[in-house]
Amino acid sequence: MALDLLPVTSAPSTGCCTPTTGSTMSAEDAERTARTLKALADPARLRLLSIIAAHDGGEACVCDLTEPVGLSQPTVSHHLKVLTEAGFVTREKRGVWAYYTLVPDAVQQLSAHLGQHLAGVR
Repeated sequence: MALDLLPVTSAPSTGCCTPTTGSTMSAEDAERTARTLKALADPARLRLLSIIAAHDGGEACVCDLTEPVGLSQPTVSHHLKVLTEAGFVTREKRGVWAYYTLVPDAVQQLSAHLGQHLAGVR
């Protein structure tokens, strides 16, 4: 039984992609934004931000943060270091204690930055 094979033909190439009409995120910007989002993508870090925000003046001592999240002081300090490096809090050493303060509008700035690059996503 012989198989009848269809002949291979070349079809004219028609572009299926539409051109970009807005600005796109650079590779470096995407890396930087991903690191920032990764800092927020942890339940303990989100809780820490919430607890700091709930303190008077948006500032809390590390000694006030370990018990509410149920983590050891070194683990809390690690999470706070990540949040500091990502620009969500600042750290000030006072004697033996470190105090963390929310950076005003850091989350809103991240949201606006993403909105600028993802405005057409629905």
